[in-house]
Amino acid sequence: MSEERCRDASQPVRALGLLSGGLDSTLAVRVLQDQGVEVACVNFHTGFCIQSHTGAIRNPKKGEEPARHDALHAARSLGVKLHMVDISEDYVRIVTNPKHGYGKNLNPCLDCKIFMVKKAWELKEKLGFDFIFTGEVMGQRPMSQRKDTFPVIDRDAGVKGWLLRPLSAQYMPETEPEKRGWVDREKLKNFTGRSRKPQMALAQEMKLTDYPTPAGGCCFLTDENYARKLQDLWSHRETKKYSMEDIVLLKAGRHIRPGSDFKLIIGRDETENNFLSGFKAGRLTIRAENLPGPFTLLEGNPDQDGLKLACSIAARYGKGKNHQEVTMVVTGKDGSQRFTITPMAAHKVLKEWHV
Repeated sequence: MSEERCRDASQPVRALGLLSGGLDSTLAVRVLQDQGVEVACVNFHTGFCIQSHTGAIRNPKKGEEPARHDALHAARSLGVKLHMVDISEDYVRIVTNPKHGYGKNLNPCLDCKIFMVKKAWELKEKLGFDFIFTGEVMGQRPMSQRKDTFPVIDRDAGVKGWLLRPLSAQYMPETEPEKRGWVDREKLKNFTGRSRKPQMALAQEMKLTDYPTPAGGCCFLTDENYARKLQDLWSHRETKKYSMEDIVLLKAGRHIRPGSDFKLIIGRDETENNFLSGFKAGRLTIRAENLPGPFTLLEGNPDQDGLKLACSIAARYGKGKNHQEVTMVVTGKDGSQRFTITPMAAHKVLKEWHV
């Protein structure tokens, strides 16, 4: 264990932090920097980050700034090195089989935090830092940030005594960095609860103004609509597996399942149409002939009646929705088929079809 190694007292204390770019993790960095600790950070990509999906789907309009990555932005502002680590492949087992279960939706928050802390510890060992820290605040989140779950995280991640939480440290047992005098416990904070007012006051005191809106969600697995789509995917595949392509597509378009053997993903605007068009491989596509309308992906293996039904639904969302007849083109690896159909009336697109 690295805590047994002798550190050179002539060198600055070095800490590795988990940085989301939100207010709490940003403040945790500054609290340690103000004590002279040399800080670097790590940001983990799980595949479910809201920013990553939104940035991939929505290109900026003319004159708009590109969507920023909060962790990168915060790291630049704080003057710290940021290690970007993709853990999405290993993260599959955390999502599909969490030891500590799910939260309100499909969010394995406690297992997620344990996993990330483990990964941070591995990186800390590799790079020779003295300890790790997070921006967690006791009582802020119902599953992973409680007085009784913090020790579980430390124990299961194998970092007991070496994970510092600067924003709530005064409510917690002393960590090794405090015991060894590497950080001054009196200068750490005693924040608790869900209110962000103390953090916002500290940010003002530190002259930190450019941070994301506090309490904003950062993970799609906490989102009820997204979780429902993922559960639907698992149910119809009869296996708890997913690919990175799957989880990105769950964010884009209207998802409509009119039959157990197929599902439609219908673009809601031009940017989504363009995005969905990049996922044709292995799927059928549907577009209206000679009429503006959405780009539609079809997943599954419907029969001819199912294809006609799919075309009728897709036509409902195009410019020909009030026409008596519309010709829809279904394209796949074996070529194209044309169906002349009547667009489905809005009230006939059954509520239970919407995933």
